[in-house]
Amino acid sequence: MQFERNISGPVAVFGDVHGQVDEVAAILEKLQRLPDYQDRWIVFIGDLVDRGPDPKGALDLVTDLMIHHPRTTAIAGNHELAMSAALTLVDTPDYSDWPSRWLDHYGSETTFHSYGAEFGNLQSLYDALPEEHRTYLANLPWSVEHPEYFFVHSGLDPNSPFAMQREILRARDFTLNRPQWLCSKSLPFEEPPRDCPHVVVSGHVQVPEVQVGNRRILVDTTGGQGGVLSCVMLPEMKVIRSDGQYVNASAAAAAPKKKGWFW
Repeated sequence: MQFERNISGPVAVFGDVHGQVDEVAAILEKLQRLPDYQDRWIVFIGDLVDRGPDPKGALDLVTDLMIHHPRTTAIAGNHELAMSAALTLVDTPDYSDWPSRWLDHYGSETTFHSYGAEFGNLQSLYDALPEEHRTYLANLPWSVEHPEYFFVHSGLDPNSPFAMQREILRARDFTLNRPQWLCSKSLPFEEPPRDCPHVVVSGHVQVPEVQVGNRRILVDTTGGQGGVLSCVMLPEMKVIRSDGQYVNASAAAAAPKKKGWFW
């Protein structure tokens, strides 16, 4: 399975899915009616798994979409990182202790249930994963680049050079205990570093509606807790919602910066 890491042209970017298969399907139905559907990239911003009703179904849907709509790609969220590390699909250091963290802090019960595995039995879940799901989880990029946009699950550090962060993201440095670009709860509310030439597009934290700030777009409107899933059309700044509405992306209010880590 090949993930495209460099894309160009029109994009439709989905907020965090968290097993909300029906909501994704409702949006895809509308996307497929667009005259430029075949030419439009579909990007999933991460967190397909955990919390919501059908994580396995979400992976089934996206892996199938990558076959039938080749202009589909995705990035890792902290939930895919935790799951893939806990199941040893990627090589992470022992001090990270991903197995216990994923079981204790990520709402992973729904992921086990969707695969028919007993919660907490990592070997049973590993055995239940189709090979294409293992390949998907093991190979997810940490970022996707576009001439105008930079897609990353949480955000970029405003105080570190963009080129350095981009290289770490391209390399997927699994030796980091909690890579901030996937896990930080504060980065979604930070502007990109000054030398970043892109608008940064992220999910990871739930916002009431899609928000557009200064060089910044936040797209997660459910947090996997129910509600209306959003898909943002770029460069149009139009939002297709899972409730059938089309709206304009709104300018972000002066949101307080949230601190801490999302486990």
